[in-house]
Amino acid sequence: MKKVLTVGVFDLLHIGHVELFRRAKALGDYLIVAVQNDDYILKFKPEAQTVNNTAERCYMVKAIKYVNDVVAYNDVQSIVREVDFDIFVTGPDQNHEGFVQAKQWCKEHGKEVVVLPRTDGVSSSELKHHIKAL
Repeated sequence: MKKVLTVGVFDLLHIGHVELFRRAKALGDYLIVAVQNDDYILKFKPEAQTVNNTAERCYMVKAIKYVNDVVAYNDVQSIVREVDFDIFVTGPDQNHEGFVQAKQWCKEHGKEVVVLPRTDGVSSSELKHHIKAL
C-alpha cells in the first residue's frame, strides 16, 4: 500500500484544495493530510489570519472523500519524520527553508517527492480578498 502525505493550512476550503487531495490520492492508496497547528501558522505566514481553528480545519479536511487520515502538525521538517508515508506531495509555492529541508530528508530516506501544480484561478488569499470586498 502506497501512502501519500501532503501538508498545509487548509483554512478556507475551496476547489483547489479538493483537487489537490484528489490528485494526491491518485498517486497512491492512502492519503494523509497534515493540517498546520494555529500557533505555527504565523511563523511561516506572519500576515495570515485563520478563520477556523486547527480542530475545525482537521474536521473539514477529514470530511473530504479523498482523505483517509488527518493529523495536525507544527512544522514540515518534523511531520515528514513522524508520519509513515511513501510519497510527499507539495505545491510549487511550498518552497521556504522548511520545505527545502523536508524534501531533502525525503530524498535521503527513499521517499518520493511530487510537486503538483496549483488549480488555476483559486487560492485562499484570493477568497479572503473577495470576501472583504463584499
